[in-house]
Amino acid sequence: DFSKAMSQAGTSQFQEVIRQELEYSMKVELDKILATASSNDLEHTKKDLEGFKKLFHRFLQEKGPSVDWGKIQRPPEDSIQPYEKIKARGLPDNIASVLNKLVVVKLNGGLGTSMGCKGPKSLIGVRNENTFLDLTVQQIEHLNKSYNTDVPLVLMNSFNTDDDTKKILQKYSHSRVKIYTFNQSRYPRINKETLLPIAKDVSYSGENTECWYPPGHGDIYASFYNSGLLDNLIGEGKEYIFVSNIDNLGATVDLYILNHLMNPPNGKRCEFVMEVTNKTRADVKGGTLTQYENKLRLVEIAQVPKAHVDEFKSVSKFKIFNTNNLWIALSAIKRLQEKNAIDMEIIVNPKTLDGGLNVIQLETAVGAAIKSFENSLGINVPRSRFLPVKTTSDLLLVMSNLYSLNAGSLTMSEKREFPTVPLVKLGSSFTKVQDYLRRFESIPDMLELDHLTVSGDVTFGKNVSLKGTVIIIANHGDRIDIPAGALLENKIVSGNLRILDH
Repeated sequence: DFSKAMSQAGTSQFQEVIRQELEYSMKVELDKILATASSNDLEHTKKDLEGFKKLFHRFLQEKGPSVDWGKIQRPPEDSIQPYEKIKARGLPDNIASVLNKLVVVKLNGGLGTSMGCKGPKSLIGVRNENTFLDLTVQQIEHLNKSYNTDVPLVLMNSFNTDDDTKKILQKYSHSRVKIYTFNQSRYPRINKETLLPIAKDVSYSGENTECWYPPGHGDIYASFYNSGLLDNLIGEGKEYIFVSNIDNLGATVDLYILNHLMNPPNGKRCEFVMEVTNKTRADVKGGTLTQYENKLRLVEIAQVPKAHVDEFKSVSKFKIFNTNNLWIALSAIKRLQEKNAIDMEIIVNPKTLDGGLNVIQLETAVGAAIKSFENSLGINVPRSRFLPVKTTSDLLLVMSNLYSLNAGSLTMSEKREFPTVPLVKLGSSFTKVQDYLRRFESIPDMLELDHLTVSGDVTFGKNVSLKGTVIIIANHGDRIDIPAGALLENKIVSGNLRILDH
């Protein structure tokens, strides 16, 4: 045992030496990059690289899954409240004064590349020519007009989305919404083999675009604080932010949740509220809330030891998942940021660049900070508050007659007999938005649809109705044109346009 202990001590010493060498090499490379910054860029580049250095240090310290599976427990009953209970409290007469304490923050760092679009995802048209950003502004404008309030919108952009977004924002200069932006950090991608940055200088245009990345939405706390906007909003008397992904069309301001935060029934305010919703088979990979070392903690699939991944995906054991709709106290962000006390697990995101080089991105997730805040709470909200548009299959749902649009908010049509959304799977011919739009002369009637699968070269004429389960598969080299006015109910349509009953 003595020799085993000695060899283990030797191994850990050796690992420590390697760690120190890697950190030193990283510091040398980052100093070289910083030396290429102009005097205008020097200050914020320095902040970015300092933040990255801290993250890299933690990455070298931590190995393996970041949770001890044996310590994971179900959250206590009162730590996840049903939305119905919060709604049942009703609203106070002075809801406008409560609203005036709120700031809406949208995470706007993503590009539309997964849907074949260039530029910010928030500028993709989703409904009647309205983009995600248009709908967001309309929602808040409607709130401000209805209650005579001043709820501002804050966009967290990335270096990928900032310029395009700012150009578009000019069109809202006369709307009744104050709009602010700040940029999340810009971190260097690192070579998977050498663990050194692939960037040689600070520029991020031309051939250097692949050298940098925005480090996930967990970066909101530091960037918001560093931008000075956090202090300004606190100075204006704002108390809470409602944070959500800009592509989640269900993430509208909920007055009942806001009232619960501002006027808690037990007199003790929550610093952090996470909206969760019940898992379906489609959500098995979503992060879930657990009790861990006496704190509410978000556990993501990447943190789970391999032997327990199936258990993590179990809908019966872990019934809820994080919608990434979060309500956070501004004063708490300031306090924790100043103490450097926001603890978020590192997500290692491997990528292969166009030239074939394997790199890694070190990221964090905004919801993972829940364990750093006091008196955190989960609220189990209706599924309608989680309506993300990640693919053209999602886009088809939100463009269809399943939803009606009112003041920027989408609501499920009352004509739909059951509140669940149909399962839609569009094949690779529909992945890009422009291909998808070309294949639908008009969006089909989907009010009575349960399941739609489309694969291959398929186009839809005007006024098609889809009901029940519809499967349309064009074999390689074949093409299927669904004629205008067609009604497909429980049908399988295969390669040569034979129509069978399902």
